[in-house]
Amino acid sequence: MLAALKIVSGIVILVGLVGAGYILRNLYYDVWDAWKVRRAGYVEKQIEVNGSTINYAEGPNNGPALLLIHGQVTSWKDYHRVLPALARDFHVFAIDVYGHGGSDRDPKKYTANALAEDTSVFIQQVIGEPVIVSGHSSGGLIAANLAAKSPEWVTGVVLEDPPLFTSVHPRAMTTWNYVELSTLAHNFLKSGEDDFQLYYLKHTPFWDFFKEVKDLFLSRAVRYRETHPDRPVKLFFMPPAFNQLFTNMDAYDPRFGEAFYNNSFHDGFDHAETLRSIHVPSVLIHTNWSYDENGTLLAAMDAEDAERARSLMRDVVFYKVDSGHGFHFENPKEFIKILRDFKRRLSTNE
Repeated sequence: MLAALKIVSGIVILVGLVGAGYILRNLYYDVWDAWKVRRAGYVEKQIEVNGSTINYAEGPNNGPALLLIHGQVTSWKDYHRVLPALARDFHVFAIDVYGHGGSDRDPKKYTANALAEDTSVFIQQVIGEPVIVSGHSSGGLIAANLAAKSPEWVTGVVLEDPPLFTSVHPRAMTTWNYVELSTLAHNFLKSGEDDFQLYYLKHTPFWDFFKEVKDLFLSRAVRYRETHPDRPVKLFFMPPAFNQLFTNMDAYDPRFGEAFYNNSFHDGFDHAETLRSIHVPSVLIHTNWSYDENGTLLAAMDAEDAERARSLMRDVVFYKVDSGHGFHFENPKEFIKILRDFKRRLSTNE
């Protein structure tokens, strides 16, 4: 009997430790990631470009220049998990896109052309040499435009699951980004409310994926925000991939989402022509995709979109990865390997 009690007690303690570890990871993963980034030598800075402030982080000079451009509702900090390892092979610069993080909120510059233009000036003023550019999601659209229009400043480009063709009207209206983020940004701006994160929590259709526990999760999230209005939402029972959605939301300008709602982001920006104009070596990364029962694309691109993009690019290596949209966050080791392989490929081409 005593032996059995010891075994049961051991199991209970083990389960408790595992549970505690799970909760601690969910609540403090970003603190740990940020510490590793600082330890790797990254410094946050700001510079004025064409009358607007760009916030960015710079790592130690250990290789060719690499510029990282994040996607919507995030910031340069979304790359925390890959920055320490990348610092061993590159001279990394990670910017906050206008309307995000510490960069200026300037709706006049929420277009692919304006963003690419100022990013090109940033490269010239801050980096001072041609760079490898890697852009995620909407950042991938900026990266593609930059590579097409400023080839003298780009040695190679990595497009990490960009919404090519799918973010342009009318196709955009049947995608998750439009149905969820863009529409919520548009409605929030009309609502007169002042807390976008709270508005998002109350109105996002994202909760529908949780079915029977939808109301429980929604009420917990709303209650957390209402009692901690100065903090991003963190739910102890949800994994980092979920909590990461809210980490940088307070520093996001919903007018950036409005630019996708009304299609102004794409003024003068043709996806097919842009891809045809990219002459530098490139990488295209495509993550998992699906459609819901309403025909809404729950991804950046489907297989046909990815193949069309691939066919328009001259010197491209294509990766189909088993990951959600946030590939560099969800599978950092695989993302790092792709960039290191790309570096070797570029050095071979020299």
